[in-house]
Amino acid sequence: MSKVVGIDLGTTNSLVAFVGREGPFVIRDGSGDALLPSVVSVDAGDVVYVGREAQRRLLTDPNRSVYSVKRFMGRGAGDVAAEAGHFPFALGGSGSGVVRIGLGGREFTPPEISAFILRELKRRAEAYFAGQGEFDPEVDRAVITVPAYFNDAQRTATRDAGRIAGLEVLRIINEPTAASLAYGLDRRRTGVIAVYDFGGGTFDISILRVEDGVFQVLSTNGDTHLGGDDIDRLLVGMVVSEAGLGEAADAARLQAIRQAVIQAKWDLSERDETEIVVADPGPAAPGGWLFRRRLGRDEFERLVRPVVDRTLGPCRLALADAGLEASAIDEVVLVGGSTRIPLVRRLVQEMFGRPPHDDLNPDEVVALGAAIQAHIMVSGSRDMLLLDVTPLSLGIETMGGAMSKIILRNSTIPASGTEMFTTFVDNQTAVDIHVLQGERELVADNRSLARFKLRGIPPMPAGLPRIQVRFQIDANGILSVSARELRTSVEQTIEVKPSYGLTDEEVERMLLESFEHAETDVEARFLIEARNEAETVLRATEKSLRNPDLEAAKADLAPGELAAIESALADLRSSMGSPDRAVIEAKTKALNDVTLHLAEVMMNRGVRAALTGRSVDGV
Repeated sequence: MSKVVGIDLGTTNSLVAFVGREGPFVIRDGSGDALLPSVVSVDAGDVVYVGREAQRRLLTDPNRSVYSVKRFMGRGAGDVAAEAGHFPFALGGSGSGVVRIGLGGREFTPPEISAFILRELKRRAEAYFAGQGEFDPEVDRAVITVPAYFNDAQRTATRDAGRIAGLEVLRIINEPTAASLAYGLDRRRTGVIAVYDFGGGTFDISILRVEDGVFQVLSTNGDTHLGGDDIDRLLVGMVVSEAGLGEAADAARLQAIRQAVIQAKWDLSERDETEIVVADPGPAAPGGWLFRRRLGRDEFERLVRPVVDRTLGPCRLALADAGLEASAIDEVVLVGGSTRIPLVRRLVQEMFGRPPHDDLNPDEVVALGAAIQAHIMVSGSRDMLLLDVTPLSLGIETMGGAMSKIILRNSTIPASGTEMFTTFVDNQTAVDIHVLQGERELVADNRSLARFKLRGIPPMPAGLPRIQVRFQIDANGILSVSARELRTSVEQTIEVKPSYGLTDEEVERMLLESFEHAETDVEARFLIEARNEAETVLRATEKSLRNPDLEAAKADLAPGELAAIESALADLRSSMGSPDRAVIEAKTKALNDVTLHLAEVMMNRGVRAALTGRSVDGV
């Protein structure tokens, strides 16, 4: 039978996982990488690149490369107008219509871009199953995760992306809930868990009660526009200001700066100081560097503290909605790459009064949970039960521009709600139903989801018709609304599709285009894999050269050895854009060969330091 996988469709990285005989695991690519960068690039010949190769093209062709597309899922063009200037790619569309992303001469919607990422994960999984000798390696169904605070439009856009990628989306589940499933696999304890999910572009906090394998979401809160991207933007702004770039900060330089500060952010999760090193992607500056400077963890934490503090407000609101004090939380689970930042861990510990629990890789835990949910659905296993909630209230517009809530936020789904209405004008034969989502009292302050008209009501005096409006939310968090006049049984039902969503016809067209533009050139994939391996070697070498212990290690190196390493490093970096796979592979091998002794020296020094520390501890 075809396989069913779990997918974490992330802002920064995406992953695919599966439950095998030994339990859930993340499926890796040929080079052992579990993470697929959520980046898509389209070259002048309309060839689409996804992942590491697209990430590299951010430096060479930023106007044709898109990242953080999850921030635009299910949002109207008007919603993103204020932030369009932060990105090198073009953001367009009209009014409340779906966002359009311009890459060169082509335009894509966010679900189309996400579909490229999903299709690459599908291909990765199928390659893995084929390599295992599976008779049928096809992957055609998936459970996909979304932030808990994603609204109906964002969930619908995610489901559309799956359809475009050729996947039947069996279930859309909240990321914190998926994380709780992953942790609950081997621990059936009773208690209350706070899942703190701080990713690349979104933040969620969910409070769950776990009892005998039943995971019940008590409350959820968050911000779909808060994540590691905001930290990166602060650091980029600091570099641009200190380097005095001004108008010289073109798209290519901004991407070079962005990648350098992300590396510095990663370094500072492991040590107290690092160096921001930005190679000039344009005309070489003196020494080939656009910017260099040391950055300590204390300074980094002062800079990013306001962003991290913004996560604490939703935590307090989630606790209040669950009717709990922080002291009632038995365990805190960390999810998302941004939780590796030591400041985040400290503030979370202060907030909940206990050290956060992070047994599982925070980058992988959501995908593992999605795979477990997929396994439960196809195997019929009922060892675990998932009780999720809707993050925002749903209702309709009533007279005077007020919103009448029919399903309240934090209601367990699947959920339904019914309310009775009537007419306000004599002989009214039709009623407009305006579906809304949000927590405010007035229509203007909430998000419009859909409008439809109940027609065929017999003429009656105002107040006499009895109109029953029923809301139903399925297990994916997708809403359908029906309106029925009880005296005559006239009824109208719709599945709510946001005004800035995609029509069925558009989805079908995109699906057909995906086949027409599918990458068929095997050599192109070999080139991508060669570049992926080269980038891995580059990153490892650059990390070694930034290591504070390097100065002391120089005494163990031969004269000119460090210069030879830097020369081979520069050669490989300059060859990355070459269309000749053999050139990249040769330069990669040359750098590997010349760094062997350095790696041996650094490893020996690390072992000696560890042994020395152990003997001191034993005194």
